[in-house]
Amino acid sequence: MTGIGDLTAVELRDELARGGLGAVETAAFFLARIEERNPALGAFVHVAAGRALEHARALDALPAGAPRGPLHGVPLAVKDLHDVAGLPTTYGSAAVTGAGAPAAAEDDDLVRVLDASGAVLLGKTQVPEFGLNCYSENLVAPPARNPHDPSTGAGGSSGGQAAAVAAGMLPLAPGSDGGGSIRIPAAVCGLVGLKPNRGRVPTADAQSDAAQLVVNGPIARTAEDAALLLDVLCAPAAGPAHGNVVHRAVGAAPQRSFLDGVRAVRRGELPWGGRALRIGVSTASPFESAYDIAVAPEARAALEAGVARLRAAGHEVGDAEVAYAPEYPQAFFDVWTTSMGTVPLPEGGALRLTGLATAFRERALRRSAVELARAVAALRRIEQDVVRQYAAWDMVLTPALAMTPRPLGWYWEGHDLADPAGADQDYRRQCQYTPWTSLVNVTGLPAVTFPTLWTRAGGAAAPTVPMGVQLIGRPSAEAQLLAVVAQLEDQGLPVHRP
Repeated sequence: MTGIGDLTAVELRDELARGGLGAVETAAFFLARIEERNPALGAFVHVAAGRALEHARALDALPAGAPRGPLHGVPLAVKDLHDVAGLPTTYGSAAVTGAGAPAAAEDDDLVRVLDASGAVLLGKTQVPEFGLNCYSENLVAPPARNPHDPSTGAGGSSGGQAAAVAAGMLPLAPGSDGGGSIRIPAAVCGLVGLKPNRGRVPTADAQSDAAQLVVNGPIARTAEDAALLLDVLCAPAAGPAHGNVVHRAVGAAPQRSFLDGVRAVRRGELPWGGRALRIGVSTASPFESAYDIAVAPEARAALEAGVARLRAAGHEVGDAEVAYAPEYPQAFFDVWTTSMGTVPLPEGGALRLTGLATAFRERALRRSAVELARAVAALRRIEQDVVRQYAAWDMVLTPALAMTPRPLGWYWEGHDLADPAGADQDYRRQCQYTPWTSLVNVTGLPAVTFPTLWTRAGGAAAPTVPMGVQLIGRPSAEAQLLAVVAQLEDQGLPVHRP
């Protein structure tokens, strides 16, 4: 049999389901990987080996014929924004750890869903402070580094998750995405990152979400692996008492199984029928009215590679003429930063925030409810306008990121991480690096990022790093997005195996 670390998540799940592997054997393998590789990469901040092995032993002890979940024995982790009973939740913030973060009393919704699926939780991974940033560097623990070039960051806010998957410490991982927090680190680390349609996944996130931006989704190496986890994430969470089911309204069209859908593509059954998809290409950004947005040569090359692959798969690809309202940058900033005004901090905690969080918090506390309502209303108008423009195409293609992976400390370069004086530069550079991701959260549309090439940005001696594209679908089109990625994988799309 192929070694455990060489299996895709679907292959690993299948081996565990048929008894070719045991849950304890599998958990022990990945825990050893974490012990070996994490010190250099900073992906994990809490490793729960005892909890994981206890759960794995219970799974292995199930009698023959007993029900098994769809992720029976598959090792996973969650971001350090989610509550796991018995583990501290530090939110990546010294404001919390300085007071001694207590252990959570119970699992949150995401953890209950994963537990019900039979997944084995190995621990919690690194995040930016309160999930605010597109990089996973904070004042609490070592930064999450890109396994392909450890001098650069792994992105954020799901940076620890992506670093762990890319380094082979996890087979796949759930992330959360409020402005690109799944797609950015997936793109940095050469993985598939899917942000589902608004309402697709029952979501409880650690940050306030006035504009309904945040949704959980998969970070994986392949389209099949992403589909497998998306099927699980769409399940409702069991309630904390008596195993009751918590029902939530879902605003996305039903989909029986995303994994079955990807497998159907490989049988030639395309979810869009026999016609070619019409895909519009754009590098226009809603941040252009506030910042200079430059597309690096490597990002353009990745976009051109994506266009070539889509055409080779039989799709029609052309330029998309789209325009964005000039009020987007300010409205998004007002809504995004408001979450810091509602974060409960222990006494003296505000003095231990990063400079960016300090500046965001001060501005949020000065913002009136009327100003916030106006910003949300502006984003809703922009949502309607963008969805209308995008409707001219089946999908819209953009670069995933505007530059190659950023060096550690690049965002606040010239300042200290704890200094609020660097906040405006930090936020501006985040927008310039990720100029196409947040709009997808504002519109509620589904989108996927995936690698199209590898490049050496620093010359022949530099490490090779992945660059990719973002494909934005129509409402509820996650199955189509994953099908296209699967098509390109079959055509030779770069698939990362650690």
